[in-house]
Amino acid sequence: MDFASRIVAWQIAHGRHDLPWQRTRDPYRIWLSEIMLQQTQVATVIGYYARFLERFPDVATLAAASQDEVMPYWAGLGYYARARNLHRCAQEIVARFDGAFPQSAETIATLPGIGPSTAAAIAAFSYGERSPIMDGNVKRVFTRHFGIEGDPAKRDVEQKLWQLAREQVHAHDDTLDMVGYTQGLMDMGATLCTRRSPTCERCPVAATCTAKREGRQASLPTPKVRRAVPERSTAMLILEHEGSVLLIQRPQTGIWGGLWSLPECEAEAEPVAAARALGLAGRQAYALAAFVHTFTHYRLHVRPWFIPVSARTATLSGDAAQVWVDARDLGKYGLPAPVKKLLEGMFDAGMDRDFALSHSG
Repeated sequence: MDFASRIVAWQIAHGRHDLPWQRTRDPYRIWLSEIMLQQTQVATVIGYYARFLERFPDVATLAAASQDEVMPYWAGLGYYARARNLHRCAQEIVARFDGAFPQSAETIATLPGIGPSTAAAIAAFSYGERSPIMDGNVKRVFTRHFGIEGDPAKRDVEQKLWQLAREQVHAHDDTLDMVGYTQGLMDMGATLCTRRSPTCERCPVAATCTAKREGRQASLPTPKVRRAVPERSTAMLILEHEGSVLLIQRPQTGIWGGLWSLPECEAEAEPVAAARALGLAGRQAYALAAFVHTFTHYRLHVRPWFIPVSARTATLSGDAAQVWVDARDLGKYGLPAPVKKLLEGMFDAGMDRDFALSHSG
């Protein structure tokens, strides 16, 4: 058997068959799973996937919702541009295609937030279209099996990988099981041909794999040049009045875009003075445990302060939206994961104001 046929046979016998998005050919549900699975592990996605579908069961429901209604169901998954594009994409599907998901990878790829590999996966799983995929896991499988040198993110290397991917599909007639082949490539990259310690003895294409034959599993794909990760610092202000907390909405672009978060100031600023600059009077600031949150391109050192204030007013610069939220209702807002964890530590399980004060600092 050739490369593609061996992948299909292995997937049928040993691949994953019990994931919730494998039980449907609904392109909406498949699209949602593909977007959620970008940069996120399967185990994490499963719970989010179920909760999202319970609230937004179809593309029309998602399109009709506001972004603020969508973001709480994505908060914690990270890479929030995915959620904003998901929402925009649903609106375009309704506007351009009367709510019917396009059936070709070429058309699907014109929608917001959907690249060629994701479009091909949606078309293959939903409609059986013979379109090859080339995500991060599949790049690893192809670079090792075919012995492709160079950074897979570089244009010339990526083009070579895409050409190989097309050749494997077009070597077959319409009898190739595209669902099995596409899922098989994903499963292999996730479970066998892993970044570290690949399980070559169980691989269905090990007999023809260049990396296996030459002992180059550790050097393929060609490692990226690692750069030092920049360090940044900020202070977050938990401004509280009678059980309510001030939240601000972050800009649509940049980190945590569109989510609700806490007011910030310079890491070394005096927190009570920072609150006063917002038009809020607080007598004392209570230091909470500092923490570090790692983004793709830098690490953020966060110094949180709890500041009880005398009134629910605030003057924020720019056009940022603001809202005072009862601590019991914080779960209704899309909060970045570290901010959610921070606030839960202060107010979870009905923690009252006096208890919070006695356990701060």
